[in-house]
Amino acid sequence: MLGQSISLAILLCFVSTSFENGTFEGNSTVTVFSDGKSLENGFFNDGKLNETKVEETAEERVRVPELPEKKEETRKSDCPPVGLESLRVSDYQLQASSSLRSGLGPHRARLNVQSGIEDGDEYDGAWCAGLEDHEQWLQLDALRPTLFTGVILQGRNSIWSLDWVSTYKVQFSNDTETWSPCMNGSQELVFVGSQDQETPVLALFPEPTVAQFIRINPQSWFSNGTICLRAEILGCPMPDPDHQYPVEPERVTTDKLDFRHHNYNEMRKLMKAVSDECPEITRIYTIGKSYTGLKLYVMEISDNPGKHELGEPEFRYVAGMHGNEALGRELLLNLMQYMCHEYKRGNQRIVQLVKDTRIHLLPSMNPDGYEAAYEKGSELSGWALGRYSFEGIDLNHNFPDLNNIMWDAQELATDKKKVSNHYIPIPEYYTTTEATVAPETRAVINWMQDIPFVLSANFHGGELVVTYPFDCTRDWIPRQDTPTADNDFFRWLAAVYASTNLAMANPDRRICHYEDFQQHNNIINGADWHTVPGSMNDFSYLHTNCFEVTVELSCDKFPHASELPVEWENNKESLLLYMEQVHRGLKGVIRDKDTKEGIANAVIKVAGLDHDIRSAADGDYWRLLNPGEYRVIVWAEGYFPLVRRCSVGSDLTPTICDFSLTKTPRERIKQILAKGGKLPRDEQLRLRALRMRKLRVSTKILNRRREQQQRRAKAKRK
Repeated sequence: MLGQSISLAILLCFVSTSFENGTFEGNSTVTVFSDGKSLENGFFNDGKLNETKVEETAEERVRVPELPEKKEETRKSDCPPVGLESLRVSDYQLQASSSLRSGLGPHRARLNVQSGIEDGDEYDGAWCAGLEDHEQWLQLDALRPTLFTGVILQGRNSIWSLDWVSTYKVQFSNDTETWSPCMNGSQELVFVGSQDQETPVLALFPEPTVAQFIRINPQSWFSNGTICLRAEILGCPMPDPDHQYPVEPERVTTDKLDFRHHNYNEMRKLMKAVSDECPEITRIYTIGKSYTGLKLYVMEISDNPGKHELGEPEFRYVAGMHGNEALGRELLLNLMQYMCHEYKRGNQRIVQLVKDTRIHLLPSMNPDGYEAAYEKGSELSGWALGRYSFEGIDLNHNFPDLNNIMWDAQELATDKKKVSNHYIPIPEYYTTTEATVAPETRAVINWMQDIPFVLSANFHGGELVVTYPFDCTRDWIPRQDTPTADNDFFRWLAAVYASTNLAMANPDRRICHYEDFQQHNNIINGADWHTVPGSMNDFSYLHTNCFEVTVELSCDKFPHASELPVEWENNKESLLLYMEQVHRGLKGVIRDKDTKEGIANAVIKVAGLDHDIRSAADGDYWRLLNPGEYRVIVWAEGYFPLVRRCSVGSDLTPTICDFSLTKTPRERIKQILAKGGKLPRDEQLRLRALRMRKLRVSTKILNRRREQQQRRAKAKRK
């Protein structure tokens, strides 16, 4: 999807304002005429360069064409990207006239490719020519006749260098011997390129051209830099009825799903359509609002929607934490459609999943960010537009950092066993109205508190890897393997998704940017990749019972709509199999031995694993575990502890392990108090509940303030 409100920097024939050493300087996307008017996003017919008459007016230097109609001026290309960014284009299809060095070769000329921290390795952030002249070129072999319709250009990704191509020409060939320039009538076109490192700039050809090869020929570049670019090329493969050109067969899907990008209103309509089609197993609810007032919608899928059933685990998928990482959003919309369709068809796998699991799908945690990226379009939103919330907050760094609270307490404690390893309370500072906590983050924390989630995954984009906690390193080390007590099970969870994802599991796939995750079987400890204090994964593990991983779904953060059917097939089995893992390990109910009532907040401890969980409001619990024999200790305030041995098998059926606790007799309580002793109290639980109440109060205050501000702003506009 090339998007709404495309800021076309279309097809400028070259207009000079100032030259230095043969390079073009100034903003050439808007040319100002002597009458004070400007031509924006247009193209000109005079391709001559004027290096000396800089005092002449624009009317003296160029012939102004007839202005195109608005519809033509903002037209979209009907052809999708050929696949430089998505990696459908292989490295061998890209060639160049020269390269500054191997790490800046033509294989790095991919839109949005990211470089490592160190310049100079094999994975730098662009193609850079080895010479600085007008004869340099980047070439794509499309492998078959292709209708080329446009080019998207971007500068070099680097924190050390400023390099981009300001203007360029385009040529076409069918044999690499004879080249035809892109023309506008009788004049060769010179296109406007980049004016910074990161903003993608689109140029659509006035006349689409059929060829097998296309070249980008830089003409000017940033005066303090050199010839460097990243690109995407738009084109449609031509029909090949005689099968002259071998093409790898693409995976196709037979699922009848809505494969396109959905903005906020379209997402709501789709969710409503699914709910109307399958009302007996679906429910739509909201958990809060974004900063601008967009609702955070959740689709629940269950055989008894709206109710927690005793013993049935709660599962969630979260997408769109970074608004520009759009694939997860569409996969969850596809998933809810698919499960509805397959449930109606009687697909027993889906029927069983719906019957035994309460599933919650949040497709857009950051709808404000998504709308910003969607407005630009999939190829033009760049690497970061829409990543942050409306307030500029990275939501994946916005949860309370409970890791360092726990580690600091362990450092200070004389007996580390007495330091809580679970249900760690939110810190006091986080509960105030002055804390920098996004409304979206507050809404998700409240959601986590209300529902006893057991397993979750959140979806990101820009890489192909599954990461597992901890995401934060100790002592602020930039990256270091920092495992949880449940490291073996987290590695299993990550491997379940990665090994069944068709893109990740492809042994021949190219690395996305500069890290080779295939050497780790496409899974990695989050902190061993890069430290992320305040992540949702770590908060979920330390504050609730829920185990959560992060899935980086695609090298391309915002893939073109034409890629969505393939991406669905890449992820369909992974999505289903990962959900089924919620049924591994132990489950049961903690009850009062006399009343048979469930006991809430009982502590379930597994010997040898330094991470406990708690029972839910009805006394039911779920402890995710790998196959094996376990010694399980359960205790609750006012009850004697109880120990049982429980065995976990290898199939996707949890072992039932119930506990009936005996209340501490009044006589025993009197004896303890008479000797000056203290009754064991669950102070951690009380503090946790107190801090959550404070967070909810401050959230309500902030929501009222924001609503008042929005009403006043709306009244002023009227």
